[in-house]
Amino acid sequence: MHNQPLIGPAPLDENLTRRALDFALKSSTQMAEDVLRVPLNYYRDEKLTELEINAILRRTPLAIVPSAQLAAPNDYVVRSVLGDSLLITRDSGGKSHVFLNYCRHRGAMPACGAGNAKRFTCPYHAWTYDTTGQLVGMPGKEGFTGIDRATYGLVELPSEERHGFIWAVLTAGADIELSAHLGPLDAELAQWNYADYGYHDDREFQSEVSWKGALEAFAEGYHFPFVHGGGVIGQNTLPNTMVFDKFGNHHRMGFPFTWITNLETDPSASWDPSQQMGVIYWIYPNLILANSPVGVEIIDMLPAASPTRCTVRHSWMGRIPATTDEQRDLYDQIYNQVHAAVRDEDFVMLPQCGEGVRQGQHDHMIIGRNEIGVQNMIRVFADALGISLLD
Repeated sequence: MHNQPLIGPAPLDENLTRRALDFALKSSTQMAEDVLRVPLNYYRDEKLTELEINAILRRTPLAIVPSAQLAAPNDYVVRSVLGDSLLITRDSGGKSHVFLNYCRHRGAMPACGAGNAKRFTCPYHAWTYDTTGQLVGMPGKEGFTGIDRATYGLVELPSEERHGFIWAVLTAGADIELSAHLGPLDAELAQWNYADYGYHDDREFQSEVSWKGALEAFAEGYHFPFVHGGGVIGQNTLPNTMVFDKFGNHHRMGFPFTWITNLETDPSASWDPSQQMGVIYWIYPNLILANSPVGVEIIDMLPAASPTRCTVRHSWMGRIPATTDEQRDLYDQIYNQVHAAVRDEDFVMLPQCGEGVRQGQHDHMIIGRNEIGVQNMIRVFADALGISLLD
């Protein structure tokens, strides 16, 4: 029985499906060695949240947007991340950039929304920037005699485009070191060819729960029959059944679909893991990629204003880009279904957990052996933050 992850990352192949089928047939799941006791302050301490923001989230490569959201030259998107307004562009040569969306004159925002543009003009004094961040227009320039316009472009953050995402570090002048960050997950993500997917839609909302607690909802199937019982997840996915593999600081979960047991009797059935289970990645620190046979959900969670409040951004891409109204309508239906599962099921329950953390007078929570992905998240964060757990 596969109670522990294999030594080294297990490949995304037929063996992963066999492991999942084994658990499905036994109505069992991969388990951790023991339960884990977690102090409530892990979720609610303000100083710890401040450390998470400054030492982890602002120093680690984050997937800011899917590449497909900026498919053409001069496409741009403005997005707020940890309170920073970011302008993400694709210049006329096809290169992506991530800028702080603040004019170098008085700090107003040159860009808003999303679209296709070659110039971004600050609404305050009309300083104008191009898609490479260069200052290309400055009314009343005689008032700024002696300044070098080339030194007053938008502040660019370190960024890199890889695996269908534009990644950035939210600290100007830092090194991005994306290869070191992804480690053994780098080759794994390459297998999905996300760069060929078609971007469809996204929505963003806030919830009264710790960002770490919100991430944990996507690392176990224990809650499926209780939270998702009547929805698409509850109907199509086996409860409390999963396979788990570590990839450095990241992990992969496989949640078998109800039809995986057909592999025993149907010789024509596919053993491709993506057809037989929901393959979900946690990319440390804040990103969930939830793969289905038709596309991928992109869910990133970040702290918002308090330790027990978070911002959730939920995007979806189709494996085959939509080129007709019929395909777009179908993808609307799919996205509306999966978004309802996140917003109306997970994030209806999770604020109750947030209140329990805020108001609880017990000293710890207990994480089960069957919540192996949750345990891994907690241990990775505890190690990065230098805090002790109650084993």
